[in-house]
Amino acid sequence: MKAFATLVTIALTFGAGQSFAGMALAAQTAHLKSITASAGPITLGDLFDVTGETARVSVSAQVRPGGSIAVPAAEVQRLVQQNGYAWANEGGLRYIIVYSSLAATAAAATPASATRVSATPAAAPADVRSLEVLTWSHSLETGDIVRADDLTWSTAPRAPDGAAEDADDLIGKAAKRPLRSGSVASRRDVSLPQVIKKDDLVYVTYSSGGVTLEMKGKAKGPAAVGDNVDVVNTVSGKVIQAIASGPGRALVGPEGQALRATALTDPSRLASR
Repeated sequence: MKAFATLVTIALTFGAGQSFAGMALAAQTAHLKSITASAGPITLGDLFDVTGETARVSVSAQVRPGGSIAVPAAEVQRLVQQNGYAWANEGGLRYIIVYSSLAATAAAATPASATRVSATPAAAPADVRSLEVLTWSHSLETGDIVRADDLTWSTAPRAPDGAAEDADDLIGKAAKRPLRSGSVASRRDVSLPQVIKKDDLVYVTYSSGGVTLEMKGKAKGPAAVGDNVDVVNTVSGKVIQAIASGPGRALVGPEGQALRATALTDPSRLASR
């Protein structure tokens, strides 16, 4: 198979890898590369300045030419630590995005406020056909939860309306309908996973001013976290409108209103209406 250059870029989203930060003091430190070349599966040696057997430890499958793979930073950090090195991940990165190209490429610096990373081949002229878009790397069925390896960066003549600009807008959400491999990923393709289904037993909690009350009921319909859900009191038969807060759980009162307000700011919820 023809070798191709891969560009390692970073999705600067915070949260992953913080628990391992102190390990850099006890082991040899590994430094993340900005550009590397590989003709096969991505290894620790492709991503870091490590040597020996550690450099041959596989991290992910080969990136297809023109595509990319998002690797969770926490998983990479564990592999580094298990093989005698340490990577502090001081920036709190959540994903390492390995982007491939048939030609040698120049790394694109990404500011901390950015939500996606792009790179342009150093010797390539501007070309409208080289617009990068997120696409589905696998076909998904309705209800499947989106993982990092379900997405890849591909090129397209244009970005359709609603196209996702950041993998984090999609990862952890549920497919609303069957999604075809290779199609452009849209925030309209996904919604928050349902935590309550119709006829589920639901515990509804009210808390305010140090007073907490709870009732048990049956859900009249499905709901994701932050959705309104009607719950029938199993004793009185009265219907209460609550806010789904987790599997078999819902809130009413100030806490429910706060959760609902927070949920309404979620981009995928707004895009899916």
